[in-house]
Amino acid sequence: MKDTVSIHGSTGTDLHHESAVKHVTGRAGYTDDIPEPIGTLHGYLGISDVAHARITAIDLDDVRSAPGVVDVLLADDMPGSNDVSPTHLHDEPVLAKDRVEFWGQAIFCVIATSRDAARRAAELARISYEELSHALDPVAAIEADYPHVTAPLQLKNGDAEAALAGAEHRITGRMTVGGQDHLYLEGHIAFAMPGEDEDVIIYSSTQNPTEVQHMVAHVLGVQSNAVVVNVRRCGGGFGGKETQMNQFAALAAVAAKKLNRAVKIRPDRDDDMSSTGKRHDFVVDYDVSFDGNGVIQGMQGNFMARCGYSSDLSGPVTDRALFHADNAYYYPNVLLRSRPMKTNTVSNTAFRGFGGPQGVIIAERIMEEIGYFLGKDSLEIRKANFYGKTDRNVTPYHQTVGDCIISELVQELEGSSDYATRRQSVLDYNARGGIIRKGIALTPVKFGISFTATWYNQAGALIHVYSDGSIHLNHGGIEMGQGLNTKVSQVVADAFQVDVGTIKITQTTTEKVPNTSATAASSGADLNGMAALNAAETIKERLVQFAVEEWGVTAGEVAFLPNTVQVGSEQFTFAEFVNKAYFARVQMSATGFYKTPEIHWDRDTGTGHPFYYYAYGAAVSEVSVDTLTGENQVERTDILHDVGRSLNPALDLGQVEGAFIQGMGWLTTEELWWDDRGQLRTHAPSTYKIPLASDRPREFNVRLVDWSENHKPTIKRSKAVGEPPFMLGISVFEALSMAVASVADYRECPRLDAPATPERVLMAVERLREGTA
Repeated sequence: MKDTVSIHGSTGTDLHHESAVKHVTGRAGYTDDIPEPIGTLHGYLGISDVAHARITAIDLDDVRSAPGVVDVLLADDMPGSNDVSPTHLHDEPVLAKDRVEFWGQAIFCVIATSRDAARRAAELARISYEELSHALDPVAAIEADYPHVTAPLQLKNGDAEAALAGAEHRITGRMTVGGQDHLYLEGHIAFAMPGEDEDVIIYSSTQNPTEVQHMVAHVLGVQSNAVVVNVRRCGGGFGGKETQMNQFAALAAVAAKKLNRAVKIRPDRDDDMSSTGKRHDFVVDYDVSFDGNGVIQGMQGNFMARCGYSSDLSGPVTDRALFHADNAYYYPNVLLRSRPMKTNTVSNTAFRGFGGPQGVIIAERIMEEIGYFLGKDSLEIRKANFYGKTDRNVTPYHQTVGDCIISELVQELEGSSDYATRRQSVLDYNARGGIIRKGIALTPVKFGISFTATWYNQAGALIHVYSDGSIHLNHGGIEMGQGLNTKVSQVVADAFQVDVGTIKITQTTTEKVPNTSATAASSGADLNGMAALNAAETIKERLVQFAVEEWGVTAGEVAFLPNTVQVGSEQFTFAEFVNKAYFARVQMSATGFYKTPEIHWDRDTGTGHPFYYYAYGAAVSEVSVDTLTGENQVERTDILHDVGRSLNPALDLGQVEGAFIQGMGWLTTEELWWDDRGQLRTHAPSTYKIPLASDRPREFNVRLVDWSENHKPTIKRSKAVGEPPFMLGISVFEALSMAVASVADYRECPRLDAPATPERVLMAVERLREGTA
């Protein structure tokens, strides 16, 4: 009889999130749940109420005399540097001193005996300004001759200008793509506890503990070894906690060291949304030429981004928008330029997809435009332009796409979703006229995996095997709901062939794993899983050598079996075996390390191999639109997504579903709106609409590709899943466009801007009906 004994929680099996029960019962501990030491103080930021001005006077007398106030920090109180910029440009002050550059910029920080006292006191400041002119969007910034916040990028392959000039058909257009607030459930928070000498411990909800460590040290004027940053878990991040936490952590640390008391800073949701960065808005001008079959001959794109008042991560974000402006399509002649514009708004930052979605949606707009121009189904245009396997496979940045499975994936989804039959049904339904119109669209995604800043593609891990057989695991990644800790635990369980319950993952801390990269770019499991595996293999090698010496067997006669170790003809439980190794003085602790191979990127030339591999997916969405109100409903969505050999199919399905809904929200309901004075008016859930449970597709079918495996030797041949499915929400946007186009018999592309709110949908319907689109 075949031996079916196996460990619980091996890779490739469904395993619930390690904190799932704690999440739903409210027992999961977050930074704000840490018991406060006696004497803990609380900070609150005093922020500007103008978009751009010189500060002429600051009167804080009423603030300082308010009940409970212990201190007020200003820019000159930073003992080291008044800067928390993640770039070499040093353009992001902790606190503004002489000038404010956006509405909501921090000018001072109140430290008081309670959060309520600090918050109330912050409202008592009297600040005088000399207001200056401001620019709130990239087009206005260009017209006002504002600078770029970082150097623009150009990607060029072939001769786009010649291809456009000699075009059989040519279309030019402009699309505005809105930003998005992260709206993580747990807002920003930092809790600093002073230690002896220069030491300080920071508890923070951050995706990037090493950067917080560096920034706090920089602001305090101490070395990094004096700062410890701990993160057990984040209540959501989506990129919004990659750099934006620096300011809160630095101020908490400065106050803690100055007053020798623990200090916590937690802004309320309104100030969190007003004063922290978001997804970059883009205005994109495109120019494309194509033949009678819709095959693209040349493409030019000019990507203008609202970056905010400082550089933050706008350079790599706008770079990645260009990297993904091709999506899954081959452009034989292409010229792409970024314009990362300074604006008088909060400095925009990382967000799931990191600029990629803004590039992908332009590619999909172009396919849609060509389809309407030629009177064809846009899916036919998409398939005609897909990357090939042996030719037509070089990107605008000169990387050869060597793993393209998009044609096979789309073909499978077409069949399983019954796309052709359903599309004809939609056409037949719309032909009858009526108030309700329908639309259907199938859109693909090809998404490059790796940090484009090559040095970030590294990770470390630490494993201890204790003498009772239990295992302690620590790595540099951050658990923020995505299941990273669960997946890495499964990798280690697989390596030692022990039940996953044997393994305990502890909080991420700069004390155990140094020089970590942000948990971002969909790389968490790729990097940290490989680092943990490296540590486990090191310990296993020592244990095997111990067995060889102790029992006189060969290395080939030592096997790690489910919860046991076979040594020659003898068999021990894992706990028994490691206990014997302990008494034989075998070192059972090891660090692990991994760096992604093969990748390189030369930004100056716009060429290289920035991505280790690509992840693929596709979605079909069908919508209904009320043409009297613009309100709409997603009737059905079918998704087929490529995650290689899944480490945990249950978690991966959750990531695909969540990413799709978040992407759909970005393109339909989540509108950021600033008034003429520069104040963000959509600064709370009451005015900023994320999708509700009732907004999900009425029929939602999600599958993982079961025949794919990564052609690169990633962890268990899996693929990243955090960001790529976000762009599948574009299928909803494209379906809405088809429904709108039906009111004019599909004669022209409605050219919807994003987000396609009900108001925008209604106005597009009216324009088409009036013939003024």
